[in-house]
Amino acid sequence: MYRGAEVAENSTHGIRADEPSDIGRRVLRLRTEKGLTQKQLAEPAYTAAYVSTLEAGRVRPSETALRHLAGRLGITVEELATGRPPHLATELRLRLTDARRTLATGDAEDAAALFRALRDEAAALELVGERFTALLGLGDCALETGDLTDARDLFAEAEALLAGQPLPRRVPALRGRATAHLLAGELRYACYLLETAVDELNASGMHDPDALLLLYTASIAPYMDMGAHARAAHAAELALALAPQVDNPALVAGMHRGVARTLIAEGRIADADASLAKAQELYQQLHIRTELAHCHWMRGYVHAQDGNLRKAENELRTARDMLASKRAALFTVQVEVELADVLRRRGKAAEAEELLRPLLSPTALGAERGAVHAGGAHRLLGLIAEERADTEAAEEHYCAALSLLERTGAAGDLADLCRLLGDLLRRTGRTEAALDAYRTGLGHRAAPGTTTLGPAPTAPPPWPRP
Repeated sequence: MYRGAEVAENSTHGIRADEPSDIGRRVLRLRTEKGLTQKQLAEPAYTAAYVSTLEAGRVRPSETALRHLAGRLGITVEELATGRPPHLATELRLRLTDARRTLATGDAEDAAALFRALRDEAAALELVGERFTALLGLGDCALETGDLTDARDLFAEAEALLAGQPLPRRVPALRGRATAHLLAGELRYACYLLETAVDELNASGMHDPDALLLLYTASIAPYMDMGAHARAAHAAELALALAPQVDNPALVAGMHRGVARTLIAEGRIADADASLAKAQELYQQLHIRTELAHCHWMRGYVHAQDGNLRKAENELRTARDMLASKRAALFTVQVEVELADVLRRRGKAAEAEELLRPLLSPTALGAERGAVHAGGAHRLLGLIAEERADTEAAEEHYCAALSLLERTGAAGDLADLCRLLGDLLRRTGRTEAALDAYRTGLGHRAAPGTTTLGPAPTAPPPWPRP
């Protein structure tokens, strides 16, 4: 996970200064306590007349003036600008780090309680950067627990809080909002958010490697789900090129995990496994259990693609147990869908069906909550029904999956599902209906990169190396 605390600065850029009259009274009081005249406080950079005007509250001091005055008065710029002792912000940042550690290693609901208290405290103290960080933490907690509407609202609130700040500062919140839309099955909108931010960053010349790496990495998943594999591979190439300029190990680990998915699609199984091993090593060093579980999840997928179903089952069970222990509800049920697929392929259809049926309750998976995996669960139940010659139940599940997936634009999954439905209809003598299903699948297969997506996001301009 990204570390939102990095947006908070101990400078006036991240400090909401008081009104000029409040600052003026503070300067007058501190100058008097120090036994300084206005001339002594002003020299050598300013005049006694300027200090007099400032103390009267008739001028707002610049950042340079605040630094000069704070230095002469023996206090920090923050304390002079806000009247707030500097240790309060420092203590709050330390507690934010502790809350982030709780989220990384423990329970999302426990972490959310910490972040809520810190958000309220930061708001009371008018600490904008710290409040932003707390909102990011709350958004991440909501993603883990599957409260996607709350997650979107929290990330949107964080973005609005820094509306006047440069885009790179807002990128972690924007990426979080895109992730919430992705998990809800709104793939096109997730792509739109990420692509728009990439284009704005590159067009404005704001070359921020951390922000760009976060955006390119985040775009891989929706591209892959939409079947836009070439675009996902291009995003992975751009992310790999940026990685040497990024010092944040969590961002680099996320990049390796995202890139692995494009390598799997290209059939480069060994390279994908190596990329996941790099990510796993970094997450172990950082003690981020959720992301480490995602690495086991992805490695299970790699083994499944390679035909090693026993290893795939072991990795997926490990991922599920890790996520369940953190009460990461949505991620847990998504892993269970993929585990059920492996179980079915291993000849354990009854166990797979037993695992899948509870997942289709509204509180587990559905149209607004993990739509792609909900469609996958119905697809698997349809296959299991077909294997026991229950064509009526199979058709019902395939149609339910089609309804879910059509809202998402998951082109590859839709094409495969239409093929399954078409084959079923053809075997039961409904040739025209089968042809319609096949045509629908072909239409979805042709869509990515043409009708469903706009122009590819721009690559960053060449960056002068030191």
